[in-house]
Amino acid sequence: FSLWCFLSLIQFADQKQEFNKRPTKISRRSLSRSISQSSTDSYSSAASYTDSSDDETSPRDKQQKNSKGNADFCIKNIKQADFGRREIEIAEQEMPALMALRKRAQGEKPLAGAKIVGCTHITAQTAVLMETLSALGAQCRWAACNIYSTQNEVAAALAEGGFSVFAWKGESEDDFWWCIDRCVNVEGWQPNMILDDGGDLTHWIYKKYPNMFKKIKGIVEESVTGVHRLYQLSKAGKLCVPAMNVNDSVTKQKFDNLYCCRESILDGLKRTTDVMFGGKQVVVCGYGEVGKGCCAALKAMGSIVYVTEIDPICALQACMDGFRLVKLNEVIRQVDIVITCTGNKNVVVREYMDRMKNGCIVCNMGHSNTEIDVASLRTPELTWERVRSQVDHVIWPDGKRIVLLAEGRLLNLSCSTVPTFVLSITATTQALALIELYNAPEGRYKQDVYLLPKKMDEYVASLHLPTFDAHLTELSDEQAKYLGLNKNGPFKPNYYRSAAA
Repeated sequence: FSLWCFLSLIQFADQKQEFNKRPTKISRRSLSRSISQSSTDSYSSAASYTDSSDDETSPRDKQQKNSKGNADFCIKNIKQADFGRREIEIAEQEMPALMALRKRAQGEKPLAGAKIVGCTHITAQTAVLMETLSALGAQCRWAACNIYSTQNEVAAALAEGGFSVFAWKGESEDDFWWCIDRCVNVEGWQPNMILDDGGDLTHWIYKKYPNMFKKIKGIVEESVTGVHRLYQLSKAGKLCVPAMNVNDSVTKQKFDNLYCCRESILDGLKRTTDVMFGGKQVVVCGYGEVGKGCCAALKAMGSIVYVTEIDPICALQACMDGFRLVKLNEVIRQVDIVITCTGNKNVVVREYMDRMKNGCIVCNMGHSNTEIDVASLRTPELTWERVRSQVDHVIWPDGKRIVLLAEGRLLNLSCSTVPTFVLSITATTQALALIELYNAPEGRYKQDVYLLPKKMDEYVASLHLPTFDAHLTELSDEQAKYLGLNKNGPFKPNYYRSAAA
């Protein structure tokens, strides 16, 4: 089966009409991240119906069944399924490309026989992806890629629909790994594809079930952390299956990372702190695509924005975009908000937090929770005071306090929501990557990490253009010959990434 034959079946012109607390009591988290680098990144709905549930019983201690008697899942409350179904239906309206794939390819079933085990954020948008994969023929088992990300009502809707989902908002570290193992370790079910966000699922199978790992046909990874871990395996000669790096595709970098963060940074800060942005001094650590999105939004709201960078190319971009490039220690005493966007570790350490002004807001927009040294704040002389869900005051002996959001985890997906349409672009890219790897003839992909073909990037973008009633200009034969291009693309070489990230 050829991916491009499959893609040619998808006609998008008629698609336009098809188009939307953890418990109130939260204990201090363990300082250890165990094996995980991404399990505590966050991604959850602030409007979750189950956040304020009075039921504190662990889902692991409950016996639940859906309306068909199936019990192969572990979620917060199956009774929330109707609420979750409505959220999924809203998301479908803003995910046109996935709905087009689902409608046009159901007869072809390009994923027939695929057994996909997934570890991503379980939200309404992910549910649309999962149900699309199922419609294309795949069997799916799913866990959440972090402890705060799950929309409980969406997990309930998926479980009611027959999906084996093991996730709830506010998991402990032990719960997190238990859920992943329940997805993987099931009698009579051997996964042949992995869809991962952060690399925890891949790492778990590789370490705990090496024989299972060798039988995997392909891995699709969407995060910078997970891709880094795949390249480490590849470099060490331990990656025995082909993997697709979705994170570095243009459709991920230039849309999810940039536009998603541009809109969601304000949402996350406003919901948690009710802060006024006009006139506030903000330092954004990192000027990759995430940092660019955050800076643009804050500047538009009237904030005074400083940027820190290690890369001279990104630093020059920040300067030419009108931001002052500084070292963090130069402005740490005066800024009102500190935002990390680097994906690195120990960007904001205790030394900096000791010097922050009273009331300074500290948060992270990078993928992992390693950027802010939260562990250094768990000391006897400092007092932690819970203000509301995902908002803590950390109080110094002299009375000074900082406002720490989501315990240093990913702000927008812990404390607010993200634009569904942008996630449609990423989810469509993930679906096509799975189809490509699953249907690729033997020998096309070796035991290595691959970038998404540029033709596929362009195809994903083209599927979303009709939403805007957009009309592409077509090259003439003479123009195509002059540029040395095929009239139908690809229009950029595979190494093209559009800008420094």
